[in-house]
Amino acid sequence: MRKFVRGSATWGVERPQRPSRVDGVTMAGFHVPDLDTLRIVPHPAVTLLLEFGDGSPVLAGASGGQQRGSVVAGPGLGSGGAVRARGENVECVQVRLSPVVARAVLGVSVAELDGAVVSLGDLWGREASRIRERLGDATSWQERFALTDALLARRHEAGPPVDPEVAWAWHRIVGTRGLTRVEGLAAEVGWSRKRLWSRFRSQLGLPPKRAVKLVRFDHAAHLLVAGEGAARVAADTGYSDQSHLHRDVKAFTGATPAAVADEPFLAVDDIAWPGR
Repeated sequence: MRKFVRGSATWGVERPQRPSRVDGVTMAGFHVPDLDTLRIVPHPAVTLLLEFGDGSPVLAGASGGQQRGSVVAGPGLGSGGAVRARGENVECVQVRLSPVVARAVLGVSVAELDGAVVSLGDLWGREASRIRERLGDATSWQERFALTDALLARRHEAGPPVDPEVAWAWHRIVGTRGLTRVEGLAAEVGWSRKRLWSRFRSQLGLPPKRAVKLVRFDHAAHLLVAGEGAARVAADTGYSDQSHLHRDVKAFTGATPAAVADEPFLAVDDIAWPGR
C-alpha cells in the first residue's frame, strides 16, 4: 500500500494488479486513519463506495443530511461544494463506474438517484451487507478487488445495457474531453435532438450539455492540481477566458481555482487512478 501525503492528509492507497473485467470500471482501496472534512469534488463517473472494517465514513450535504456506510452517487457528486466526507479509521473500496455501465451494475437508471447520495443497502438490500462482510474477512487488498470485480461483473452481465447511440455520445464527449459540440451529437447518431437528450438523461443521469461541462471541468481541475496556471488551463481546455474557468470551477466546487489546485481529493488521483 502506497502512502499519499497532502498537507495534513495522510492516506494509504492501493491499486488492483489487474484491470476490471468490465470496461468502464476502475477501483482503488483507501485506508484513512483520520478523514478530516474532505471536500468532494465532482467527477464524471458514478461513485460506488464500499466500506468495511471498524470505521465508517460519513458524507454530509449542505442541508445537514448525512449518509453513513456504503453509498452510491451519480455523476457530479459534490457540485457546488455541497458534500463533505469525514470519518476515523476509514477503510473502503471506491469504484468509479462509467455512466454507460452503471445502469446495468446498479440495477436502476442513474437518473433514479436524482443527484442524491443513496445508501447501498437501500439499493441492493442484503447483497450490500454480504459484500461488506466479505471485504472485511478478506486478508489482502487484491482479494478485496477480486471480490468486488466478480460482483460487478455478475451484476453487469445480468443488467440492462444503455442504447448504443447513448453510449457512443458519452464516449464522444469523454474522448474529446468535453470539447465536442452537443448540437451535433444527435445528427451523428441519426436521432432527433429531443430523442437523444431524453434517452441520454434517462439512462446516464444527466443531460448532454451538463455532461460536456462536467468532463471539461474535470480535465481542467486536474491540470490545476498538476501545477498549470489558470490562464493556461483555460486556454487549453476550451474555456473562453480565465474568468469563464473561474466561474465554472466556482459553480462545481464552491471554491476558487487556486483552492481547488490544492484539494487532496484530486491530488490523490495520480496514485489511485493512474491513466484516468
